[in-house]
Amino acid sequence: MSFTIVERAPLRLTRSLLFVPGVRPQLFEKAAQGPADALCLDIEDSVAPADKPQARANIIQALKTVDFGAKSLSVRINGLDTPWAYRDVVDIMEQAGERLDLIMIPKVGVAADVYAIDMLVSQIEMATGRKKKLKLEVIIESVLGLQNADAIAGASKRMDALHFGAADFAASAGMRTTNIGGPNPDYVVLTDKTASGQRDTHWSDMWHYATARMVAAARAAGIRPVDGPFGDYSDAEGYNAQARRSAVMGCEGKWAIHPSQVALANSIFTPPAEEVARAREILAAMAEGQAAGMGAVALHGRLIDLASIRQAEVIVRMDEMIKAGKA
Repeated sequence: MSFTIVERAPLRLTRSLLFVPGVRPQLFEKAAQGPADALCLDIEDSVAPADKPQARANIIQALKTVDFGAKSLSVRINGLDTPWAYRDVVDIMEQAGERLDLIMIPKVGVAADVYAIDMLVSQIEMATGRKKKLKLEVIIESVLGLQNADAIAGASKRMDALHFGAADFAASAGMRTTNIGGPNPDYVVLTDKTASGQRDTHWSDMWHYATARMVAAARAAGIRPVDGPFGDYSDAEGYNAQARRSAVMGCEGKWAIHPSQVALANSIFTPPAEEVARAREILAAMAEGQAAGMGAVALHGRLIDLASIRQAEVIVRMDEMIKAGKA
């Protein structure tokens, strides 16, 4: 293992992150009582320019009055290149109390973008005497952002997560697609011809590289990677396929842009029962080995290493948090 030890951010359930437009305050209570692990109250893409001040006011009121329980709660502010971002941060932090957990910064291109919000947040915390330290999460949704993902992920001690935004990334890269997080019929490979001349077509994942790059940057910085939106909320099978892919690649959760996607994300990003049982076996075997003075132990004919133990601890802790949330 490298001499440089990466400290992982404290475990936080983000299997499903439900976005709620700030212009629809009637949805806040329902989202608060729903099954999503985390909520993001949005002032950015889901809100028209003329409605942004009212959306911000709605969110401030909700943060003061709605019981969001133990859910992680984030607000997606407007981009730093807009006239609304600073007021989003200042008004919400000065007027909404301490319930907010995170600020989500969209369209981050360089580490300095994170630094700018960090500075503003830090000054407001000092001025208001805020006790709970606000965390930051960032959406990688441009070529510039992906190019600078490592620096962005390590730009602040407040950093909690990186998210991948497929739609804006596609526009930034000039990709010939209008799908949001889904496949494209032109992004395929053909097999060689068989003896009879037949060729099979295999669809490929056009988001693979960007997602893998985002995951690597997040994990190297000790923060959590989260997959972004899947635009066709009527296609549950398509959502499941993309969510499984991102789960295998290391993401801890996925966005839900419609309530119907919450249960799908929760199911896919919940550790399977057999995986939890094996994790508990690993921890129990290691505890027995340590009690007997053994430096290494075997389970079912396989040596248990430190990586297995760390991953087992994460799986068991996640299982406990999920069960506690259902209690």
